[in-house]
Amino acid sequence: MQSKNTNTGTLKELRKHAPAVKSRELAEEIEKLIPGGVNSPFRSFEEVGGHTIFFDRADGAYLFDIDGNKYIDFLGAWGPAILGHSPKAVVEACKKVIELGPVFGSPHTLELEFARKITRAVPSIEMVRLVNSGTEAVMSAVRLARGFTGKEIIVMAEGGYHGHSDSVLASNGHRTSGGIPNATASNTVLVAFNDLESLRDCLSKHSNSVAAVLLEPVPGSMGVIPPAPGYLDGVRKLCDEFNCLFILDEVLTGFRLALGGAQELYGVKADLTCYGKGLGGGMPIGAFGGSEKIMRHLQPIGDVYQAGTFSGNPVTMAGGCAMLELLSAPAVYETLESRAAQLFSAIQVEIDRHEYPVQLPRVGSMIAIVFSSKPVRNFQDSKAIDSKRFAKFFHFLLERGVYLPPSSVDAACVSAAHSVDDIDEAVDIINRGLSFVFDRT
Repeated sequence: MQSKNTNTGTLKELRKHAPAVKSRELAEEIEKLIPGGVNSPFRSFEEVGGHTIFFDRADGAYLFDIDGNKYIDFLGAWGPAILGHSPKAVVEACKKVIELGPVFGSPHTLELEFARKITRAVPSIEMVRLVNSGTEAVMSAVRLARGFTGKEIIVMAEGGYHGHSDSVLASNGHRTSGGIPNATASNTVLVAFNDLESLRDCLSKHSNSVAAVLLEPVPGSMGVIPPAPGYLDGVRKLCDEFNCLFILDEVLTGFRLALGGAQELYGVKADLTCYGKGLGGGMPIGAFGGSEKIMRHLQPIGDVYQAGTFSGNPVTMAGGCAMLELLSAPAVYETLESRAAQLFSAIQVEIDRHEYPVQLPRVGSMIAIVFSSKPVRNFQDSKAIDSKRFAKFFHFLLERGVYLPPSSVDAACVSAAHSVDDIDEAVDIINRGLSFVFDRT
């Protein structure tokens, strides 16, 4: 569906938001107490400039800042807002359970219910272990792969992001980051995404030492990069040929692209799958799972250690069960596809009309507006993204009520809560933003 407003030259100037005075003041204060003023570097405005925005409420497709401004949100809390913010059923389920006790430190029935829902949704998962974040899920899956195979090397795609544990930071260009031992980094080997020949060469070179190949099926930290036709299936076959595990990091794609995630969408089966934020509808959550044969290597029945006091806590499980129940309705994914297609088809009209050097990669409701003259297929391609022009674009949108990730390379998200009118309004602002950064600079 095309936006109603595409002719930016004939429309009156958009109204800007009120100055974010309170946010600016608190941004200065918080930097004195919290490094960089953020508890996760992704939240920083370091790349785009300016100060971060403080929010005090999120509802459906919208964020509301402390200065009283409303934003159409395409950050989606970095992924979990598949249904929008604060789905009523999720909130009510969490409220009900927290009154009974937020954590028991012992098994409870909601853990069982949640595990049933995951294993029913994802055929490759026969057993699952619940954790508290995507980082924990990947870290634990990597350890399990090493314990199961008796090998140490992990192969990953250059430019991918798998959380902040030592073993996997190397994939995102952090091999020399402070605090990561060289010995740890040496057990991580990088290959180009979408390049089966590169992977084959790597596995041949390290044929007796590779525990697993770890990939995001759709990388979301260098734009949104769809896997080339046959790529994921080719990775699956190479892992079988060289006797190593195939780990899919579905922290972003899981339950967003389909109920069965990227594995359902692309018809591929992983040995281990990692999930995170998308499972919980806003609650802190993670999970990893696979075949019974592999998962039985975890303690207490195996020799691979993993633990967590808050893993599978009742409040998170209640929210997660409610979330997965809501996502089981086919209409959810029809809405996500419809809204994302509406957004990008209308923006593409403007890009084509003016021949802007902008790419619009999209897989389902994972989207990116990439300031590059050519499609991005891997990390090397992503280096050509124009981050300075994106920064101007970001602030034009921010000042007029559209919130994107403060990064030229990270995926944005459409939610099922976005209405047709929300998308039309966003298209108008985005198209004007493109005109602003290309036609007036």
